[in-house]
Amino acid sequence: MGFWELFILAVGLSMDAFAVSVCKGLSLGKIKAKHMCLAGIWFGGFQALMPLVGYFLGSFFADVITKYSHWIAFALLAFLGAKMIKESFESEELDDNMGWKTMLVLAVATSIDASAVGVTFAFLDVNILFAVIVIGVTTFAFSAAGVKIGSVFGEKYKSKAEIAGGIILILIGLKILLDGLGII
Repeated sequence: MGFWELFILAVGLSMDAFAVSVCKGLSLGKIKAKHMCLAGIWFGGFQALMPLVGYFLGSFFADVITKYSHWIAFALLAFLGAKMIKESFESEELDDNMGWKTMLVLAVATSIDASAVGVTFAFLDVNILFAVIVIGVTTFAFSAAGVKIGSVFGEKYKSKAEIAGGIILILIGLKILLDGLGII
């Protein structure tokens, strides 16, 4: 997986955290740089950690299911993408709490899909350390920007960001499947 594919994947994964950050920015009203950094650290940190966890879990099973890995990667990414799109149509309650308990729950919830992506990394030719850095930094940037955007533009773009992230995950899964089948 090349840098641009990895970056696009990171953007797709960061859309959940971006959407939550937009809601945080909306609920906070007047924000400070501290709010942007807090969101970036929590979401970026967990988006980097979870693929690493998934990678090590997936490495235990890689030898057994290598010949089906492209199907597994496609199924996981398509499922996660569809779930993201579905969730874009559900409304969320606004909450301005940025305490560690709230942020921990949100960070874990928005990064579960990243652990599944980490499992797929175990079947692909991916430098996992580079991948988690790209995913973490990208999510940090999108989350910090999301807080600012939320405070300025409000809820208008939350749904669109989740739909875009879901489509990106599905397309990456389809590319992995087609590549595994030798079509591209």
